Amino acid sequence: MKAENGAKGKDRNSFLTDIREIRRRARQHIEDGAVTDSYKGDRKTVLRVLNEALATEIVCVLRYKRHHYMAKGIHSQAVAEEFLEHAAEEQEHADLIAERITQLDGEPNFNPEGLLTRSHSEYVEGESLVDMIKEDLVAERIAVESYSEIIRYLADNDPTSRRMMESILAKEEEHAEDMKTLLETIAREEEREDRAKAS
Repeated sequence: MKAENGAKGKDRNSFLTDIREIRRRARQHIEDGAVTDSYKGDRKTVLRVLNEALATEIVCVLRYKRHHYMAKGIHSQAVAEEFLEHAAEEQEHADLIAERITQLDGEPNFNPEGLLTRSHSEYVEGESLVDMIKEDLVAERIAVESYSEIIRYLADNDPTSRRMMESILAKEEEHAEDMKTLLETIAREEEREDRAKAS
């Protein structure tokens, strides 16, 4: 029992020594802000990857906005509202990512030049309402896959960025499910309309 208490006491003392060391290190390189010696990520790569995610979100905002304004047809009102809601959520994601980039002492790249080459998803306008929904679904599926890869890359090297990307990924999965449901609903409605016209 004494040995156990002694070990606990020793652990407590060594932890206090670590706290003193943390305090000492915190005073060094204070210009680095949130980036401390304990940051294990390859900051240059993390910043590049986060800027690619930022570009992806911006492209998604632009595509959803266009789809919102260009949605036409009998089913367009509800779908246009869904597009607008998704555009707003993608903008929130972009803001979160930009904020994290600055916390890592980087610069968020909002330059429109090269935006599409930095983005993982594409900007495809789509002609019909169904085309628009399909393109948004494809873009969400791309985001789900690439963000999952980013999360695996970050692992424990940058837990803050990883958690942020996990929360964004959850929303992208929800968006993909929304687009899938819309696609199925409109397909059923169009089938019903075609049958009504034929009879």
